[in-house]
Amino acid sequence: MAHASFQGLRVLSLESRRATEVAKLIRTYDGNPIVVPSMREVPASSNKQAFEFAERLIHRDFDLVVFLTGVGVRTLLNVVETRYDRTAFLDALRSVKVASRGPKPSGVLKELKIPIAVSAPEPCTWREVLSSLDNAFGDELKQFHVAVQEYGASNPELLTGLTERSKEVTKVPVYQWALPEDLQPLRECVLGIANGSVDVALFMTAVQVIHLFQVAEQMNFVEDLRRGLESIAVISIGPTTSEELRHYGIVPDFEPSHPKMGFLVNEAAQYAGRILEEKRSRSTSASAGIEMVRPVRRIAPSSPAMAGFRDGLTAFDFLHEISSRIASADAFHAVLDRIVDFVSNVIPCDSCFIYVLEQDKLVLRASKNPHTDVVDRLDVRLGQGITGWVAQHREPVAIASNASQDPRFQVFQNLPEDHFEAILCVPVLCASKVVGGHHASAPPTLSPHFAGSAFALHARLSCRGRD
Repeated sequence: MAHASFQGLRVLSLESRRATEVAKLIRTYDGNPIVVPSMREVPASSNKQAFEFAERLIHRDFDLVVFLTGVGVRTLLNVVETRYDRTAFLDALRSVKVASRGPKPSGVLKELKIPIAVSAPEPCTWREVLSSLDNAFGDELKQFHVAVQEYGASNPELLTGLTERSKEVTKVPVYQWALPEDLQPLRECVLGIANGSVDVALFMTAVQVIHLFQVAEQMNFVEDLRRGLESIAVISIGPTTSEELRHYGIVPDFEPSHPKMGFLVNEAAQYAGRILEEKRSRSTSASAGIEMVRPVRRIAPSSPAMAGFRDGLTAFDFLHEISSRIASADAFHAVLDRIVDFVSNVIPCDSCFIYVLEQDKLVLRASKNPHTDVVDRLDVRLGQGITGWVAQHREPVAIASNASQDPRFQVFQNLPEDHFEAILCVPVLCASKVVGGHHASAPPTLSPHFAGSAFALHARLSCRGRD
């Protein structure tokens, strides 16, 4: 993807939690990063509502619990278990219907073995949450007592929609966003946008927009900020953030094809230069009295430059989590199962195996599908089958169809997935030595384009893992 480049443009990000990773990603695409943290995560001022929620949940007073963030799930559990039995609380959650706003809360809920009745699809806004609940429950919602785990600030549209649809809605705030303690970098950011020292602005949450304009208001610089944003490339990660920008009179130039940070930065690198040229042209036309209407665009998912690309920051979060699990001495199989979950979420596949090299054999240690009869029992010699070949040669193999016709292919009678015809297999390396292998497969419906995409994706994650 060499053609995705900022070509030295000054790119502003207001990201706080992953500021270092965002700056690195911008540099990867030849941008000059200006990363100014715009918010900090602080505990809710009181845990009273969380404790009241736990008490009512344990007494079966709720029919539906809606989780909006993965961090919120973990924080709520940490708060609740200071007063209530953890097992009792989780059992109570498993007894009610649970809805998730997208993959991050879903990942934590799956880890806690909590069944998910409804998961909102991308772009995971309040609209998708309500639509998914309507589709799943219909008129049954009218009788539901609903609890909503909140994040940052309340979402009035979601709460209003749930109130109209259900019998009762209870807010469960567990953390919130506040302005940074040191506001000087944000003040300088406002001045920089106003005086033309920024070329591209990346907005990744609605809270970033709110805090930027709050600081501008304190400085009496709102109009200067607005004029500055109108003259640069403004990219919004999704509809909710776009709505907040419009509230302040700013129409974003586009939203990425997927509401992910990696997509946002990559696609901004592709189109920001062109956007700036168009804006300069519009400015010239406006000065000549020609009015031009500009809608928000969304980059098409089929963009060829994005083939195989996924959220470039997901890998960082995942590596941090796995490092923490190893440091805390989590069970070996628990760590491997989490890796299987992660890979399966990133690469849609019907089966996923992890083999670990032990002496001169690869032993199957983890599987997406339950295989209690072969996990920890099935072993593969180096050079045996596609998996053994990958380990021996330390090279990945991606086969889009007819994998069984590959001369390296070998059938294992206890694994029905071997009848699938599309296979991706990559070695897991440490200091250039094989320590294991990952094997994903899918039925013949897998397209050659997907197989190529999966290969590019996994190669990217492997490379980051060795950094």
